[in-house]
Amino acid sequence: MLKFLKILFILICISSIHSSSQLPKGFVYVTDYIPDVELELRYFGSNNFVGTPIDGYEAEQCILTLPATKALQNVQKSLKKQQLGIKIFDAYRPQRAVDHFRRWAYDLNDTLMKSQFYPNVAKKDLFRLEYIATKSRHSSGSTVDITLIDLKTNQELDMGSSYDFFGEISWVSYQELTEKQLENRQLLQKVMLENGFRNYPKEWWHFTLRGEPYYNKYFDFPVK
Repeated sequence: MLKFLKILFILICISSIHSSSQLPKGFVYVTDYIPDVELELRYFGSNNFVGTPIDGYEAEQCILTLPATKALQNVQKSLKKQQLGIKIFDAYRPQRAVDHFRRWAYDLNDTLMKSQFYPNVAKKDLFRLEYIATKSRHSSGSTVDITLIDLKTNQELDMGSSYDFFGEISWVSYQELTEKQLENRQLLQKVMLENGFRNYPKEWWHFTLRGEPYYNKYFDFPVK
């Protein structure tokens, strides 16, 4: 039995190495480094502002550059002291996914998810208001969309708005929230900034690693 378990362990390790070798140099699977990270990769499914799975997401895998992943390791370690953890909604995003968003944004008749994700914003204004763009920092591999969870309940902390909600309520500077919601947002900002990330002012969940290794390089390999 012991011999069998050793062989099984070796096979698992080999499988992990093989899968990682399929990624471009410098990229890793986040779960290889943070096994207990919570994932809800929205663009692999239909619970997103488009309402369909997004081009380039072929598996529910979370991919980032190695430096960004190591920085997230430190975030997770810090949060565990407070019985909290991180939950990731999106990380590396193929350029083909960004192109999918752009095509969707130009189709003004497709408003399937408007009531849930952008009820107070006209779809024609999504580019002007910088909620949709032709290029994304996510495609450079060191940007992550993230929130906090309570490790006892596995529930997300209340941030005052849902992930990918287009509107002022999602801005980092927005103050018309409850004391607890503001406290939760401040905690997320604090732990991410302390561990080498910078925020995006219009999305409380969006962070990019400072000094990212592939700045202004946009990758298009699929998530699989």
